[in-house]
Amino acid sequence: MMLTVQLFARARDLAGADALAVVLPTGATVGELRTAISQICPALRDLLPRCAIAVDEDFAGDDRSLFMNAEVAVIPPVSGGSSQ
Repeated sequence: MMLTVQLFARARDLAGADALAVVLPTGATVGELRTAISQICPALRDLLPRCAIAVDEDFAGDDRSLFMNAEVAVIPPVSGGSSQ
């Protein structure tokens, strides 16, 4: 199956793209998706372990199975704000 994985914030910057097309077997897991993304875009390899993965608008653990047409997003950790 082919999934379009949306990238946000630092992940988008490192990849130089808003999204990646990832081909996985049907029923592959989020953990397998992380591995595939690392192979497709090595620049994301160090960031991915710290990123949340959302599937169909819910955060997903690495054991969650993926299915065709799932909406998938890589959401890096955020920091910032004021220090008052």
